[in-house]
Amino acid sequence: MADWQSLSARASLASHRLIGWIYWDPSAIARYADLGVEGGTGYYIASRCAPLAPAGHQAVAAACGSIHPGFVQVCLELAAAATTWDAVTDARNAAVGEGLREFVPEICDDLAALGPGLWAAADSLPLAGRVLFAAHRQWPRPDDPLVSAWLAVNCIREWRGDTHWAVLAAEDISGTQAGILHNAFLNYPDEWIPRSRGADDGAIAAAFADLESRGLARDGSVNDAGLALRQEVEDRTDQLCQRAWRSLGESRTVEFLDLVEPVGERLLGRVDQTAGPEWMPAARERRP
Repeated sequence: MADWQSLSARASLASHRLIGWIYWDPSAIARYADLGVEGGTGYYIASRCAPLAPAGHQAVAAACGSIHPGFVQVCLELAAAATTWDAVTDARNAAVGEGLREFVPEICDDLAALGPGLWAAADSLPLAGRVLFAAHRQWPRPDDPLVSAWLAVNCIREWRGDTHWAVLAAEDISGTQAGILHNAFLNYPDEWIPRSRGADDGAIAAAFADLESRGLARDGSVNDAGLALRQEVEDRTDQLCQRAWRSLGESRTVEFLDLVEPVGERLLGRVDQTAGPEWMPAARERRP
C-alpha cells in the first residue's frame, strides 16, 4: 500500500520548488514592470494573488496569512493603477513557459502530459475554506499545455496553503506567530521569516509574549513544545492534503515526483541566485 503521508509531504516540497522560482525571476519581474509598475514593485503579491485581487486587499491579506496587510495593500494598489489582473497573469505565464524550457527542458514534455490529470485532481478538491485556491481554479487556463500543467500544480499547492492556514487558525496561531514557529522549525536566522513578511519589533514581541504564555516559547525563543506543535501542524497538513494526490493516483503521483524531484534543487538554486538562500522557506529542508 502507498504511504500517502510521505507521498503528500514529498509532493508538497516538489510543488513548492517547481513553482517558487517564478516569484523572483528577473524576466518575470521585467515583464511585470513593462506593464507600468515602476521597478516591478510588488510583483510577488500581484502575480500570485491576481485571481483573488478583485475581491480587495483585505481578502488577499486574509488569504496570505503571514504577510503584512499594509504591504499587500500597497502591492495591489500599484498593480491596479497600472494594469489589469489578466495582464499580470499573462506576463507571469509567459515567464513560466520561457523559464521552464530554459532551466529544466528535460521535464517539459512529460510535465505537460501530466496536465489533464493534475487539473482533474485540482478540480476534485473541495472549495470550502480555500478561497485563494478557488480563485485560482476558476481563472482561465492557458493553451500552452506546459504552462497549464504548471498552473494545475500551483492550484493544488494553493489548496495546501489554504489548508495549512486553516490548521494554524484552528490552533489560534497568528500570522506573525506562524512565521516565528516556522523560523525555529527550519533553524533559520533569528526572526528572519516573520521579518521578511513585514513583522516589526512590536509585532514580534507581542507574538512571543503570547507564545510564552501558552508554553510554546521561553525567553524569546521557541521551545520544544513550540517545535512539537509546529511539527503537528505540518503532519496534519500533509494528512489533509493526501486528498489531492490520492485523486491523481499513486502511479501518476510517483511519476510527478520522479519528474520534479531530480530538478528541484536546480529550481531552488534559481531562488538562491535571484533572491537569496532564505527566500521561499516552504521549498527548503530543515537545516541542522
